Amino acid sequence: MTEAYRQHHGRILCGDAWITGTLTVAPDGRIAAIEERAGTTGATLLPGFIDLHVHGGGGADIMQGGDAATRIAAAHARHGTTSLLATTMTAPMAELEAVLAGLGHACGARQPGAARVLGVHLEGPFINQEKLGAQPDHACVAVLASLRRLRGLAPIRVITIAPEIAGHLDIIRALSEDGVRMQIGHTSGSYDDGVAGLRHGATSFAHLFNAMTGLHHRQPGIVGAALAHARYAEIIPDLLHVHPGALLTALRAIPQLYCVTDSTSATGMADGDYRLGSHTVHKCLGGVRLADGTLAGSCLTMDQALRNLVAVGLDLADASHRLSAYPADYLGVTDRGRLQAGAWADIVIVDEQLTLQGVVAEGERIAPAHG
Repeated sequence: MTEAYRQHHGRILCGDAWITGTLTVAPDGRIAAIEERAGTTGATLLPGFIDLHVHGGGGADIMQGGDAATRIAAAHARHGTTSLLATTMTAPMAELEAVLAGLGHACGARQPGAARVLGVHLEGPFINQEKLGAQPDHACVAVLASLRRLRGLAPIRVITIAPEIAGHLDIIRALSEDGVRMQIGHTSGSYDDGVAGLRHGATSFAHLFNAMTGLHHRQPGIVGAALAHARYAEIIPDLLHVHPGALLTALRAIPQLYCVTDSTSATGMADGDYRLGSHTVHKCLGGVRLADGTLAGSCLTMDQALRNLVAVGLDLADASHRLSAYPADYLGVTDRGRLQAGAWADIVIVDEQLTLQGVVAEGERIAPAHG
């Protein structure tokens, strides 16, 4: 073995099994081997986190353009996120086109010290104006030709859309057939609208429970459609957006519920005012809000999400899957989200208290954030 190979020792999560031994990283940044060795000591090794809903971090906002995506990817890497989707805000089409043109470059190569930007999550503008949440008031009806033009600027992997708007079911079908993951969100739709969206090719729900019609026993709403029929949905486990009881309900109902941060530029920063698209938001008391008190994304990091999931009762392997394996599965990514030979060496190293001790992104060791 040459010095170019690096080894990590400890308790390693391999699928659903725990192996005590050594993980070897090849010079190309992929996992060369995982070998069981009795008596090996060290920390706990988990797959790197995959966050499919990231608006910002480290003081930068995706809609700023320029080097914002790289700064955001670096901020999240220090909290264990080794790959992510750059998530846009609702904005006029000309602004979206300018932002996506820049993101196309950011998706081309991983920068040193940063997470891999796997592509773009287009959250809006094809949403219901009645359920904007913290989205700016630029909602519009989707046009297939415009969406395909946007896809030519950057690799759009996920689109959040309101299925009840006329013409959107056809859009869902066409783009899902093109390989885009279409998810239901920011919607005033009924249960039947949610089911119709799924039948036309939608495969997930954006930040489950938030900015959608809720569950009532005579009007099940979009939440009811998700709980009854979804295989995948994203949820924000900051314990502010969703009560722990609702989180546990979704975990029981949706087999591959996965977690996102919906993070803003306030993530990793001191309390104060920050940007979220065209909005000013205020970070205080562990949350991010508009001036009227509306929750506006989060300041959650994925390592804290891991601790929150374990705190509400999940075992560590299950919690890890919802931060790594399941989002990878949802995107159809096979070489991330699991620790196995041939996969990218995306690794999170934690101690017994689940405090981050180290991060490895495509074989590169990144110093974790502290505090």
